[in-house]
Amino acid sequence: MPKYLIQATYTPEGTKGLLSEGASGRRAAVDQVVGGLGGTVEAMYFAFGEDDIVLIIDFPDPVSMAAVSLTVKASGALHTRATPLLTIEEIDEAARRQVSFRAPGP
Repeated sequence: MPKYLIQATYTPEGTKGLLSEGASGRRAAVDQVVGGLGGTVEAMYFAFGEDDIVLIIDFPDPVSMAAVSLTVKASGALHTRATPLLTIEEIDEAARRQVSFRAPGP
């Protein structure tokens, strides 16, 4: 199942919602959204600095991740980044594949 690193920053409106609902309320909402599309939340942490929240989630396919991303971004409550995560075995497989490539230049 594809795994993703999600990094997000709350907007002022999103922060107000977090303050009124609490972290456990947001965790329940994330579990509901991800689980509703057949995924699981491996880890969820709140942070301070550039990111307010960091998650590792599994989805059955990239389309499910895209659906959640579009919906969350449309809410205006968060600015998010989703990074696909690859296993060691997937990178080993990629390293074995032949790629026909010529660098630019003479």
